[in-house]
Amino acid sequence: MLAFSAYRAAYRSQPFFPANPAVSAPNFQAWLEQAANSRDEWAVELIIATSGSEGEPKGVMLSGANLAAAVAASGERLPLHEGDVWLDCLPLYHIGGMAILYRCAAARATVLLHEGFDARRVWDDLARYAVTHISLVPAMLARLLDITHGAPPPETLKYALIGGAALSGEIAVRARLAGWPLCVTYGMSETASQLASLFPLPEDWTSGCVGTPLAGFEVRIAAPDENGNGAIQVRGDAVMAGYINPALIPGDGLADGWFSSGDLGRLDRDGTLYVVGRRDDMLVSGGVNLHPATVEAALLRFPGVRDVAVTALADEVWGDRLMALVVGKVDLEQLEGWCREHLAGAMRPRLLRAVAELPRNALGKLERAKLKNMARELEHDVA
Repeated sequence: MLAFSAYRAAYRSQPFFPANPAVSAPNFQAWLEQAANSRDEWAVELIIATSGSEGEPKGVMLSGANLAAAVAASGERLPLHEGDVWLDCLPLYHIGGMAILYRCAAARATVLLHEGFDARRVWDDLARYAVTHISLVPAMLARLLDITHGAPPPETLKYALIGGAALSGEIAVRARLAGWPLCVTYGMSETASQLASLFPLPEDWTSGCVGTPLAGFEVRIAAPDENGNGAIQVRGDAVMAGYINPALIPGDGLADGWFSSGDLGRLDRDGTLYVVGRRDDMLVSGGVNLHPATVEAALLRFPGVRDVAVTALADEVWGDRLMALVVGKVDLEQLEGWCREHLAGAMRPRLLRAVAELPRNALGKLERAKLKNMARELEHDVA
């Protein structure tokens, strides 16, 4: 993997970590140009795993051309220049963390690497190193808002990219009031990270809106329902060569270049993409198809709910009997009354349980399989 090797060589040649976190790859621009124009467009440059939130992770093969296209598309939507500093506290074994290295090397920008997420250290380093860009998952942003009590970030911060999981309206409002320059993003390993972005967030922004696709991407919705929601499919120069196989042959996981993401979403008339959630997570309650993310977004409006997940138990009457697992100082009886008043019957959780935390992976995504196990264990507990 040429590009990563160049990074590693630069990393080892400079005594910068952790005292001086600058990363430089002098020949990276030449590599990008060569990769973008390579005749061997499917030569595998990077193999990286999917998040695995919906089961076993898969190995994604990304070519040099994929990575070059992804860097160019990101830079066009969110400018990055020499002298900028991108704080990278995402795991490097996920595409969100790794993509930052490629972007910064191409722009000759600085990477401030953190091993893991420590909210206090992140907050202090934003000012100490005049950070201009940062990538966070919603849970990280919420933690920063908690420890800073609404204090504004340093004026040097230009972009706070929020992705990896759905950003709730409640957290978005808190962050916007505190002056965070929020940029909602959507992407995945199979698209070499960033696929769509929205910056700045409009006043009427709603959870799930991730903006228009970046240059070089085509997005379509397959088999939309009556609300326009269907499977999000994407193709473009940054879309993977395919899933890993012993011969590194491209094409596995693609159909005529199109990748079906497994996410549900819709496109409005101006091409703005809305992400509803995973297709595999769809529930059927009382004969009504609904997605747990829709119910979760509603429950987050209740005062005191810091985090929430909706899952289901099998039921002879309802089909899927909804259970909400709630984090925060919440009176569950009051929440139950609020649900009866504000939620349609099929959307209303039949069981509410308080939990200390929810199972999330390193990128903040709910691990829905673990939620089902929690639901079975908590079913007979007293609410």
